[in-house]
Formats: sequence, structure tokens, C-alpha cells
Amino acid sequence: MARRITLILQTLLLAASLAAAAATLAAPVHPGASGLFPDATAFGEPGGEPPAAEVYHDNTLIGYVFETFDVLRIPAYSGRPINNLVGLDLQGRITGVRIIDHQEPILVVGIRDEDLQRFVDQYAGKSAFDRLKIGAGERPGYVHLDGISGATITVMVENATIGRAARLVADSRGLPRGAAAGRAAPPADTEPIWETLWRERVFQIAVLCAGLSVLTLILVFQDWLARHPRLLLYLRNGFLIYTVLFIGWYALAQLSVVNVLTFVHAAFHDFRWDNFLIDPMMFLLWGFVAVTLLLWGRGVYCGWLCPYGALQELTNKLGRRLKVPQWEFPDVVHERLWALKYIILLALFGMSMQSLATAERYAEIEPFKTAFAMRFDRQWPFVVYAVGLVAVSLVNRKFFCKYLCPLGAALTFPARFRIFDWLRRRKECGHPCQTCAVECEVQAIRPTGEINPNECHYCLDCQVTYWNAYKCPPLVERRRRREKSARARARLQEMDVVVAPAGAGSSDAPGAGGSPPADAG
Repeated sequence: MARRITLILQTLLLAASLAAAAATLAAPVHPGASGLFPDATAFGEPGGEPPAAEVYHDNTLIGYVFETFDVLRIPAYSGRPINNLVGLDLQGRITGVRIIDHQEPILVVGIRDEDLQRFVDQYAGKSAFDRLKIGAGERPGYVHLDGISGATITVMVENATIGRAARLVADSRGLPRGAAAGRAAPPADTEPIWETLWRERVFQIAVLCAGLSVLTLILVFQDWLARHPRLLLYLRNGFLIYTVLFIGWYALAQLSVVNVLTFVHAAFHDFRWDNFLIDPMMFLLWGFVAVTLLLWGRGVYCGWLCPYGALQELTNKLGRRLKVPQWEFPDVVHERLWALKYIILLALFGMSMQSLATAERYAEIEPFKTAFAMRFDRQWPFVVYAVGLVAVSLVNRKFFCKYLCPLGAALTFPARFRIFDWLRRRKECGHPCQTCAVECEVQAIRPTGEINPNECHYCLDCQVTYWNAYKCPPLVERRRRREKSARARARLQEMDVVVAPAGAGSSDAPGAGGSPPADAG
């Protein structure tokens, strides 16, 4: 009896073990795996190098499923990889892709997850050995994939991640190469993704470098240009248009406080230059801004290179041309409103310490992505906010920049280490002259005459006045004295011309020289 009971218990334990093993084999490694293989009846555990799980149909191997995070980690726009679940059949074809996790800021605050999922859905049916290109069109030897407007960097990183990871898994499992439509398999692609992105954006890089070179010349020769105000006006307006159209809407290179938070976060965790080289336009702009912060201060970016700031300034210029009445806050209110952008910056920084994704959401206080990355094609509350701030600039020059911009606030801290002070002032500035302080449209000149470098946008208007002998009161006074002295000299010269010929033409005049008159006697 005891032996029979023992046998029954052993049988039950064996059955339970077999059931558990079957359950383990049947359970997918991830809930999304079932959708990649609808005919699958069992899934194995991830294994091998690189790790991938086997997929079975009635004990027959039909493919593999893996997470790209286990195979290849390429930092995306956020500085962190995007994790995807990818299926491969035994012919080396991708059966589908599911996005498991991402921290992309442009997706968090702009483009929906559904948009990115629709992008990766294009990989279904493609071979792991296809040459996959974003927007390749009819280029021979390449397979075309549609990109996502406003998320170029993200989709290019996704393409490299999925394509390279799928090739590594397919090669390691001996899957047939060149299986799709007779195309030869591409060579192993080991080039860093940032190098690929820089090579593919040569035109944009060249145009940006040309623009930055022009701006450098403007800054170096600012004194000479200030003496030629009409030329400076044309250069400045032209550069503002270039900033809006090329840097903002074409290159999508509007800097953001999100970049600052990401940099700080990376500095305290896993800093790698590859994370920042991923976007050549952003990298070059930030490099230029870093140099100008030390030489000229933060005003160079805020006044010349910020697309949203340039859009506001051009709008204000249009308002003045149309004689729209201008409205400014009193100085006492204006100086207190400056504090708002610093409070916003501190709040975002505090959020980023807990969750960078949360800080990125609240960074929507910046309307930059609505205006440029999304080109105002977004839900109406975002559009109303972005357009409303531009409309306010019709009557108050660069309202958002002066009072709300957390990026502008962040740039004031490194700007404190600037080496030179290029903006000229006179001892009469503020004592008693108030001309520049009254004319400064961002109210960055104090009544005492000093320029506040934390608020100056480096428009050079005060430098034009500095060199204008008909506008700068000290120069006006000196010019008038010179003109009065010149008029006095001219009158004396005129008197000499009139008197001297009358005396010189009469030989009888006393002291005229010559022989004395003959004695009449």
C-alpha cells in the first residue's frame, strides 16, 4: 500500500513537472511576441549569443524572437537606446517589430507612440539582410522606408538598431543571406550611427557652418558695422530670416532646455560623446554657443540663433512697421518678471532629478517643438499657446524670451564666465544720458547706464547709438562744439579775405611798405 501511494505521488510530481515545463515552453518571452508569430504554439527561453528565443509550431522550429536591447544598444536622441521586440523567420525575414520601451523626448512631447509603431510596422516582410534606408526612394539596391516628420534622428537610430540587430541574430543562427528578391547581402555595418548621420547631412552642416561664419564676422567687426547702421540692419534682418527658415523649420535645430537637462543628467550618470554627436546640427550649434558664451555672453544665441526668438523679433518689427502701439511694463514690474524664467528652470531641474521624462513633459512651457518640430501641426491647445506668444510680441518685443524662457535662464549661468566685454559704454551713460536705456526694447539697460548681460540679446542697437554723432548726447555735444568752432574759423577766414586785399592794394596806406612819399618842397 505504501509503495502504491509512493508511486502515485511520483507520477503526480512527474506530471506536474511536465506541465510546468510545457507551460514554460508555451509562454512567450514577452506579451507582444505572440503577435509576431500568430501560428506559434511554444516559445523557448532566450539563449545563445546574441540572445534570442526559439519559436515553435507543434515542436517544429519556425523562427526566433529577441529584444534589441539584448543584442545592440545604440543611443537615440534622448541618449538612451530604444528597446524593440523583433521576430525573424527561418528565411531571415522580419515577421514584425514591437516597441517595448523608449525615452525619446520628441516623442514624449510631440509625436504619438502610434506614429512610431506605424513606422516600425514597415519592417514586417523585409529581410534582415536588406539595405534599409529612410527616404531612399528609388535608389538602386536599397529598400525604401517612410520616415516621420519631426523625428528624423529617432527613426534613423531605430533603422540602424533594428537592421543591425536582426543581421547579427540571423548570422549567428545561420539563416540564409540575400533571401529577399535576389538582392546581395550588405557588408557588415560597424560604422557608428553618428558618423552615418553626419555624412548624410553634409548639405545642412555646410549651410549651418556658413551661417555661423557670417555671424562670427558680424560679431568681430561689430564696431565698424555699428558705424554703418543701414548695412547692419540688412545683415541682422537677413540673419533672423535665415534663423527662422533654415535653422528652425528646415534643419529642426531649435535648442531647448531639454538638451540642457539631458546633458546634466548624462554628466552625472553615463556620459558619452556619441550621445550628443547623434544630431550634427544640434552639436554644432551647442559648440558655437559654448564659445560665444565665453566671448560675448548668452545674448548671441538669444538674439541671433534662436528660431523662436527670431520669429518673435521679426513679428515685432512687422508690428512697428504697421504702427501697432507698443506696450512695456514699468521698470519695477519688468525686473520682477525676470525671475519667472529662473523659477521655471529650477522647477524643471528639480523634476529631472526624479524623472527626466516628467521634466520633458513640463518643458512644454517652451513652444519650440510646436512651432518648429511640428510646424504648428498639432492639437489646438499647443498651437494656440505658441501662436499666442508670437502675437504678444507684436506689442511687446520678445515677451516669452524676457519672462518665461527656461533655456535663456539656463544660459545665464555659464555666461557669467565670459572673458570680454565687447559692448561699449561712455561715462555719461546713465549719468545723465538715458537714450539707450529708453530705446532698449528688451529693457536690458539699467537707469544707471549698465547693460545687464543676463538679459541683453546683443541686437547691437545701443552700439549704433554709441557711434551716432546725431543721436548719442555726448557725441552730439562734441559735434556741436566742433561745428561751432568750425563756423567761427570760417567767419574769421572770411574777414581776413575781405580786409587783406583792401590794405594791400593802396600804396599810400600807412605801413604799406615801399619808398616814402617825395617831399613836396
